[in-house]
Amino acid sequence: MTKKIDQDIKEKIKASERILIASHVRPDADAAGSLLGFGLALKQAGKQVQMVLEDGADKFQYLPEYDLITQSAQGKVDMVIVVDCSDPTRVGHVLDGYGRPDLVVDHHKTNLDFGTYNVVEPEQAATAAILFDHLPEWGLSYSPEVASCLLSGIVGDTIGFRTSNVNSDLLRKAASLMDLGADLANIYQEELVMKPFTAVRYWGSGLSRLEHEDGLVWTSLTLADREEIEYSGNDDADLVNVLSSVKEAEIALIFVEQSQNEVKVSWRARPGLDVSGIAFEFGGGGHAAAAGADISGTLSEVIKRVIIETKKLLKQQKAIKG
Repeated sequence: MTKKIDQDIKEKIKASERILIASHVRPDADAAGSLLGFGLALKQAGKQVQMVLEDGADKFQYLPEYDLITQSAQGKVDMVIVVDCSDPTRVGHVLDGYGRPDLVVDHHKTNLDFGTYNVVEPEQAATAAILFDHLPEWGLSYSPEVASCLLSGIVGDTIGFRTSNVNSDLLRKAASLMDLGADLANIYQEELVMKPFTAVRYWGSGLSRLEHEDGLVWTSLTLADREEIEYSGNDDADLVNVLSSVKEAEIALIFVEQSQNEVKVSWRARPGLDVSGIAFEFGGGGHAAAAGADISGTLSEVIKRVIIETKKLLKQQKAIKG
């Protein structure tokens, strides 16, 4: 990132009164934390800010002022920002009619550079970490609330500092955010430990179908599971992180039925393996260790196709490693 681009972004923000920020469907902590942290920093600077997530932010009620997040955008704006999103389709329909984003801030290696300005840093562990670096360069400041949101994004995307891309620089950023007022213990508890009763029951449905073969561990969650258990989300309730802890799993996968002809697939890989490419081939994207895609087809069809291709991928990458 050059000083010239940072200066251009600063000037664009300065000249904009009405700003719209969005992130991806089925938001995780980095999406919600980055959106809310950036949005609150802009509000502190006197901007009128809309923060929009198509699927809402109910599961992030522990974040300060989470209720400012809406599910649709309204009216004309001077600047459109997208955070933690590798391609425009991942935003859903909330930006329909708003044109190309003015600014994209992201850390996915499969990012399509779809903004006028693209601050894409795949070496960063979270989009929230990128914002920590750049907010001051863009004329914005931290508050305890902004710090809490950014630390939540870092904690969520690193699963509590457990991913292979955690380094001393990231830990120093986390410490700085704590010094600014973020409560690490509370964020860790709310984001990674506490789960709703319905989510844990939902896990049970997936765990009852757990399969293991040739270094892969996978399971599925169906529309019927959600209806029977009354789980309100359309995600996996973070079950994929449980699967990735299975000792025999070199790659863990979860298949979440979205409709009769669409399935959300998530991959998690051990250090040294890269699942971003296979996700991209299926129309998605992500990181080496964590990626996802929305794939057309019935649940059984998608499982069969994806498992076959993921087995090939694992065999190829293990052969390269020797």
